[in-house]
Amino acid sequence: MSDVVGISSSGLRHLGGIAVFTVLVACLPLVTSSGVALNFVMMALYATLIAQAWNILGGFGGQFSFGHALFFGTGAYIQAIAQLQGGINAWAALPMAVAGSAVVGLFVGALTFRYGLKGSYFALVTLAFAEVFRIVALSVPFTGGGVGLMVPLRESAGNLQFPSRAGYLWVVLAFVTAALLVTWWLRNGRFGAYLQAVRDNEDAARAVGVNPFRVKLAAIGISGAFMGSAGAFYVQVFQYIDPGIAYGAGTSVEALVAAIVGGMGTLWGPLLGATVLHVLSDLTRNLFGELPGINMVIYGVVLVLIVIFLPRGIAGIGLSVRQLWAGKGSRHG
Repeated sequence: MSDVVGISSSGLRHLGGIAVFTVLVACLPLVTSSGVALNFVMMALYATLIAQAWNILGGFGGQFSFGHALFFGTGAYIQAIAQLQGGINAWAALPMAVAGSAVVGLFVGALTFRYGLKGSYFALVTLAFAEVFRIVALSVPFTGGGVGLMVPLRESAGNLQFPSRAGYLWVVLAFVTAALLVTWWLRNGRFGAYLQAVRDNEDAARAVGVNPFRVKLAAIGISGAFMGSAGAFYVQVFQYIDPGIAYGAGTSVEALVAAIVGGMGTLWGPLLGATVLHVLSDLTRNLFGELPGINMVIYGVVLVLIVIFLPRGIAGIGLSVRQLWAGKGSRHG
């Protein structure tokens, strides 16, 4: 983060906010031992992680991906296969999963950005890649095919398997904090300025010496790495992965909807969006049971309402209200 220059007071406040948030959440297991409460916070943080991963590419880079499950599934399978077939410790497998997902991101970015694909074309290509990887995972033996892979339970901190949700909460909190710090860097650093310039006007950015290909390639690599960390975390928590979970549309939808609902291109938006959607998901599960697809219906309704009434997401409520009020005042004036 050496390219961060001229940090504003707002930037310092946000950095302090990240520190306060991390400390408060980290202390939560010391305050309560409720498995329900800790599991809720853990899953909300997990949802925040995948939303923040999407936000780095889609919110700051303007490259909308419909197939971010591609990176999630790659990280999940590397984490599982490294342990089951490579005999590698889970902690050692974790950076392999993160790096593998980043490499897949760089591969996809090199193919798509080299030929200038963006907008709906880029979105469809990422969706196609996720589907191709799902079909491959169904076909090859080392992924377990349609049966999937189950990581054996060897409960110990040294094996990244904890007796309570507290341990998992601290692990995913570390990833979320890292994602928040990277997002803070994008808001305050030179690279983030390049990325947002490319998002706003690629030709203008190129005219002032920014290389759009390299900037977007770096963004998709970072985004893929965080998404892969979420996949590896999922495997350690649930000890199972199959092609439908790894590369299915559900994870991609959850990531992009949470980021859009919370506020794209913002620091706290993905956290707000993920938390709201997680609360709604739990409420609908309690009210309607396990009706198939009910969470997708809720996500769709919330997304439509947010786009219509809060185009800047939950994080932009204050600005939206001020502009609405100013608009009314000018009409009356």
